[in-house]
Amino acid sequence: MTTDRTSSTRRQFLLGAATAGAALVPGAAFAQNALVDLLNTPSRGNWDDQFDTRGSNVRQVASNTPIFSQDTLMSTQSAVNAYQGIVASGGWPELPANEKLRIGSESGVVPLLRRRLAIAGDLSASAGASTVFDSYVDAAVKRFQARHGMPADGVVGETTYKALNVPAQLRLNQLITNVARLQEMVAKDLGHRFVVVNIPAASVEAVENGQVVQRHTAIVGKIDRQSPILESKITNLNLNPYWHAPASIVRKDIIPLMRKNPKYLEESNIHIYDGQGNEIPPETIDWNTEDAVKYLFRQDPGKNNAMASVKINFPNPHAVYMHDTPQQGLFSNLMRFDSSGCVRVQNVRDLIVWIARDEPGWDRQRIEQVIASRQRQDIDLTAPVPVFFTYVTAWATDPNVVQFRDDIYHRDGSEQLAMSELTATAYSGGEQNPYAQGDDIFQ
Repeated sequence: MTTDRTSSTRRQFLLGAATAGAALVPGAAFAQNALVDLLNTPSRGNWDDQFDTRGSNVRQVASNTPIFSQDTLMSTQSAVNAYQGIVASGGWPELPANEKLRIGSESGVVPLLRRRLAIAGDLSASAGASTVFDSYVDAAVKRFQARHGMPADGVVGETTYKALNVPAQLRLNQLITNVARLQEMVAKDLGHRFVVVNIPAASVEAVENGQVVQRHTAIVGKIDRQSPILESKITNLNLNPYWHAPASIVRKDIIPLMRKNPKYLEESNIHIYDGQGNEIPPETIDWNTEDAVKYLFRQDPGKNNAMASVKINFPNPHAVYMHDTPQQGLFSNLMRFDSSGCVRVQNVRDLIVWIARDEPGWDRQRIEQVIASRQRQDIDLTAPVPVFFTYVTAWATDPNVVQFRDDIYHRDGSEQLAMSELTATAYSGGEQNPYAQGDDIFQ
C-alpha cells in the first residue's frame, strides 16, 4: 500500500511540475506532452525501480593492444579457459526474440537478459533480477554490443538477439579456432611497425612498438569477392591515382552498367584503350557481348575516382590494395563487406601520413597539397611497411573483454557464427575461395 501511494504521489508531482513548467515557459507545451507520454507509457517500468543515471562500472572494450601480440594471445587463451567453465556450468539461456527492449522497458524477458549478460561478464551478478530494463542493463547491453562489433546503442533488437543467442559451446569453439590463428602470427617477427587488416572486423590497425597508434574502419570483400589472406610490404603510395578496371569488374560490373546506361563511362570519366594505347569510343563496342574485356579501362583522377585520393600498393598475387573511396557513407554500415576484394579505409590520409612519415619531404602539408592539385604523384617508400591481411573472428586484449565478429566467409565451422544478412544466403556460385582481381566499381 505504501509503495503504491508513493508511486502515485511521485507521478502526480511530476505531472504537476510538467504542467506548471509549461505554463511558465513559452513554447513548452511540446516538452510537457512528451513528459506526460513518458510517465503514462505502460512499458517504461515503475518509478520505484531507481535508474542509476551514472551508469554501471564496466570495462572499456576499446584497447590499444594489437590483435597480433603476445598479450592478446595470452588473454585469448585465458578467455578459452573462462568459456570452458561457462560451458561446463550449462552455458547461458536462450532469449525469446519477440520484442525489442531498451532502457525503461518492462518485460519478462529482462531477467533472462540479465542472467545472460551476467554469465558473460557484461553485468554484475549483484544487479538483481528486476523485470525493468534499467541503466545497469543498458550499460551491460552496450558493452556486449561493443564486444561484438555492433553500434553500442543499448537497444536489443534482431541483430543483438542473434549474437546473444549463439550458444556458449559455439563461442568456445570459435575462441579455440582463433587461438590457433593468433599463435601462428605471433610466432613470426612482424617488425616494430606494421599494418593489420582484420577482415571479419572490417578494421585496420597501424601498429608501432607494440601499440595500436591508429585504428580505422574499413570495407572489405563481399562473400563472392573475398579479400584474401596475405602478407606483404607497402612499397608505394599513389596520390590522385588512375583507376584501372580489372577484367573481372569489366565483366561483372561495367558491361551490365553500360547495357543499362550507355553514358555510364562518360559520366564516370572512364576511358577505353586498346593494346597500342589508342582510345576506343564506347559506341564502337558491342556491349551485348564480352568483347569489352579485352580492352583497358582507365578512370581519371578526381572526386569520382573509385579510389578517390589515395591508393596504397603492396605486391601480392591477388592484385588487391588499400585505398580511399568517394562512398564515405558506407563506413557507417553495420556490415561492411561490400568491396570486390580490395580494402577501403576510412580517414585513409591519416594512415598514409603515418606510412610515409620517414620519407623526406612528405609531411602532411605536402601530401594534402598534392591531393588538392588533382595531379597524379607517387611516393616510393625507402623503408617498406609490412602489411598483413588476416581473418580473426574472436580474440581478447583483456581476459575479461572477449571480442567476437561475424564469420562472414564461413571459416569457423558453424553457420550460426555467420549471423549477418549478407551471410544468410549461400554463395551465389563461383569458386570455393573467390578473390577479386583488382578493385571495386563504384555505383
